[in-house]
Amino acid sequence: MIPRLALVPGEPAGIGPELCVRLAQQPRGDCRLLAFADPDTLRAAAQALSLPLQLLEATQVAREAGDLCLHPVANAAASHFGDTDPRNARAVIDALSLASDVCLRGEFDGLVTGPVHKAAINAGGIAYSGTTELLAQRAGCEVVMMLANDIVRVALATTHLPLRAVADAVTAEKLLQSLRITHHALRSDFGIADPVIAVLGLNPHAGEAGHLGREEIEVIEPVLAGLRGEGMRLVGPLPADTAFLPQKLVGFDAVLAMYHDQGLPVLKYSGFERAVNLTLGLPYPRVAVDHGTALELAGKGIANPSSLFAAVETCARIAENRKGRSL
Repeated sequence: MIPRLALVPGEPAGIGPELCVRLAQQPRGDCRLLAFADPDTLRAAAQALSLPLQLLEATQVAREAGDLCLHPVANAAASHFGDTDPRNARAVIDALSLASDVCLRGEFDGLVTGPVHKAAINAGGIAYSGTTELLAQRAGCEVVMMLANDIVRVALATTHLPLRAVADAVTAEKLLQSLRITHHALRSDFGIADPVIAVLGLNPHAGEAGHLGREEIEVIEPVLAGLRGEGMRLVGPLPADTAFLPQKLVGFDAVLAMYHDQGLPVLKYSGFERAVNLTLGLPYPRVAVDHGTALELAGKGIANPSSLFAAVETCARIAENRKGRSL
C-alpha cells in the first residue's frame, strides 16, 4: 500500500499554500496526499503562480499535474499574501488538529506540515508555543525535535528556551528521554540497526574537565555511561566546536545537541534548502519544512519549495520503514 500522508500548508498569508500548489504539479508515486486547508487560499496561490490547480474530493486520486485532494478547512476571513489575520488562527489550528487525528486513528500514515506563524495564532487568542508541542499534547507522548538534511541529523535535548534557562533544563531525566527516543527513531524510522549518536557537551570544550562547568561530569557523562550499559553506541560528551568536522560526522548517525543554537546553525549552513524538521516519538511520522512563513515572499512565485518536497519524501520513506517493521 502506498503511504497516505496528511498535508497542512500552515499560515495562509505565508508561502505555505503556494508551496503546496507547486507540490501538486508533480504527481507522486511514493505517497497519496490529502491537504487540510482553505480552498480559496489554495486557489489564490495557484492564480498568483499561474499554475493549474484542481481540488479533488478526499476519496479521489490525484493523477494529473495540479491535482490535489482536499479536506476543506475554511478560514474565517479572506487571506491576503504577506498580511496575517488573527481571525484565521482557529483554522490553522483546526487543520493541524484534524490532520493529527486522522494519523492517530491510523487512517493516514504520516503528517507533513508547512510553516506556521506563532505570533498570529497567539494574537488570535490561542495559546500556542509550536506545532511540535501541539502534536505531542494531542498524542499524549514525549517527543524530540530533530532537524536533518543529506549531511547530518541533529536532535535537540532542549528546544525553544532562553539561553539562561538551558543549563537547568539539561537534566539526567531529559537526556535519558531524548537519547532513548532518538535511538529508537534511528532504528525504526531510518532503518539503522545499530546507530551511533554523538552527544555534545553543554559548555565550551565540553567543560574542560570541570574548569568551564561541571554539567558534563555531573549530568551528561553518568547518563551516557548508563545507556552504554544498555547497549547504545554513544560518543561524547564532545566539544561542539569540533564535533561537526566532516571527518567526524562520517562516523555518526545523529548528533544530540544540548540547545537550539548549538547544533542548528551548522545544519542549516550545510544544506538549508533540503533540511526538514522531524518530531520523533509520535505514533506516526511527522515531518515539517525547516523555514518560516516568509511573508515578504508570499504570492510572488519566488519561494523555494525544496524543503517541502524533501519533507514529503522523508515522511513517505519513514512511513514505508515503519510499515516494513510492522509486517
